[in-house]
Amino acid sequence: MTKHQPELSLLFHALADPTRRSILTRLAERPARVTDLSGPTGLRLPTVMRHLSVLEEAGLIATSKDGRVRTCAIVPEALDPVRTWLDEQRAIWEGRLDRLEALAMKAMKERTE
Repeated sequence: MTKHQPELSLLFHALADPTRRSILTRLAERPARVTDLSGPTGLRLPTVMRHLSVLEEAGLIATSKDGRVRTCAIVPEALDPVRTWLDEQRAIWEGRLDRLEALAMKAMKERTE
C-alpha cells in the first residue's frame, strides 16, 4: 500500500468540484479578479471565495491584493503530484493488464494443443 500523501488528497479534493475546475480552466487563460471569476458561475461572491480558498489551500492558485481588488493566478506546477500519481497508477495497471494478456494467451495456446 502506498504511503498517505496529504497534499495529494488536498489536490484531488480541490479538483473534485466542477465549479473549481471551471475556475482553474478560466485562470489557465490568464489571471483574473475575483469578481470576474464569480460572474460566470452564477454564485454569490462568498461562495466563490470559499471555492478559491480550497484552490489556494491546495496550492493550485495564488492570490494577490492591490487595494480592494484581489487577483487570482493559476500555479500549474501544483498539479505535478497528481500527474506523478496518475503516471504511477497507469504503469501499475498496464503491467497488470500485460500479465493478464500473457496469461490469457498462454491459456488459449494450451487449449489448442
